[in-house]
Amino acid sequence: MKIEEMLSKGLIKSFEADEKEIKKVLELSERDLKVAKENLENEEYDWSLAIAYNSALQAGKALMFSRGYRPAGEFKHVAVIEFIHSEFGKQITNTVIDILSSLRKRRHRVVYEQAGSVSEGETSEAIKFADNFIIKVKEILKM
Repeated sequence: MKIEEMLSKGLIKSFEADEKEIKKVLELSERDLKVAKENLENEEYDWSLAIAYNSALQAGKALMFSRGYRPAGEFKHVAVIEFIHSEFGKQITNTVIDILSSLRKRRHRVVYEQAGSVSEGETSEAIKFADNFIIKVKEILKM
């Protein structure tokens, strides 16, 4: 989906963020990653996966902020993923977008529908993904 379409659908809106604000969002992303790892160690797999996803989502928001946009409306998580795909498709592969989208859906099921359904392995993979995604975002943003 193109930026113009996301704007017209109310998925995103213009937003001027300075470097300090972008760094703050990345710091939140790293904080969430740390908490996800702690929850994994404590065998809290559901929350660990949810927090790992949130970590990646925050990193995605940093990418949005860097281009002068933020998510808006009811479907903010979807907006972040669509924006990343649209604006950073050459730097972030479709596989990464697919994994992020899959984690979004999995997190939704865990939080709202199927508590206790996440395995240790699934959680470990989510954390590994979030960690690598943050690294990639920092490379793109040169931070």
